[in-house]
Amino acid sequence: MSKYEPLWKYIKDNKKDEYKLSFEEVKKITGFKFDHAFLTYKKELLDYGYEFKKLSLKEKWVWIVKKQSND
Repeated sequence: MSKYEPLWKYIKDNKKDEYKLSFEEVKKITGFKFDHAFLTYKKELLDYGYEFKKLSLKEKWVWIVKKQSND
């Protein structure tokens, strides 16, 4: 299981089209401080129907959006 599994589950369960989450919100969901390992794990989002769009280290947020279908 991925260390970011709680975040992926949160995103999938809430079914929003996009999320702009602060690092503090990520910490509340996962139980640990947001770290650079996220960049390694972000590809797992595709398994949940979402994709990573952008990360702001300066403003401390991450943007995740629902993957567009190819229909």
